[in-house]
Amino acid sequence: MSECTLRITDLRETDSAEYKFRFKTQNAEWGYSFPGTTLTVTDLQVKVTPGKPKTKTLTCSTSCNLTDNSNLTYVWYMNGQRLDKPVSCQHSVKEYYTHSYSCSLLNLRSAVVCIVGQSCMNVSYTHQSVCALKGSTVNISCTFRHPNRQNVTETTWFNKWDSGVIIDLNQDPEYAGRVEYHRTTDKDSTLTVKDLRESDSAEYKFRFTTNIAKWGYSFPGTTLSVTDLQVKVTPATKEGNVTLTCSTSCPLTDHTTYIWHQNGQGVTNEHNNVLHLGLTTEDVGYSCAVKGHEDLRSQTITVR
Repeated sequence: MSECTLRITDLRETDSAEYKFRFKTQNAEWGYSFPGTTLTVTDLQVKVTPGKPKTKTLTCSTSCNLTDNSNLTYVWYMNGQRLDKPVSCQHSVKEYYTHSYSCSLLNLRSAVVCIVGQSCMNVSYTHQSVCALKGSTVNISCTFRHPNRQNVTETTWFNKWDSGVIIDLNQDPEYAGRVEYHRTTDKDSTLTVKDLRESDSAEYKFRFTTNIAKWGYSFPGTTLSVTDLQVKVTPATKEGNVTLTCSTSCPLTDHTTYIWHQNGQGVTNEHNNVLHLGLTTEDVGYSCAVKGHEDLRSQTITVR
């Protein structure tokens, strides 16, 4: 008996469906009306229920039963700080208007919930991951929340931490003259990093302190990947055609416009990352760039 496995990555709620397998032989064909496997894609949620006096019971739950639920390890965060215990799906906590909680499982995390009211501490990042070109400028932003009766005394962006000791990027020699902090309201912050280098690829986090409490450093932030442009050549076909692909090590935005250069001159009628060419008897140099960053070209590759 043969086996077959379907693997789906980056699951979405729209992937919830019944999946079936079909095969053919030289004499017969397996039908499609026999039941298959029903997949339900769920997210994590923290449910808050009353517990003992002045306490709440938190439950990290899903809308369906996860496979092999007994071996799963839950991680809890309080005010952005990871808790060593407990590791079960339930957690009993004291009522306090500042405190917020979230849970994570299998590298996925729930939304943050307040124990009392709706203005507890929280940091929400605009993007979980960002891909940017080497030499360009990137903005990483977040919004944050805290009880109205508290005043913010300190805000910090960082990408290095060790046992609670963090290094403010404004004080990091590696970023001297390349970072700026911006705020448009009292509840948001944007980190700008200029002249990006490959060594800037890291996870960036925001931390703030009030006169009463502090947001932790272990809650996930925004992961930045810095890439350069490369031209890859697909070997020529029998017809003498060759394909050039302008590629990066991480996906840029969905609306990226590419610019091709032939011997230093722009190829105005091509704006995709793939260029189809007919071979010639002369050496021709090709490079690519992205609109808005025309000065950040790839290395030139020679095609003949």
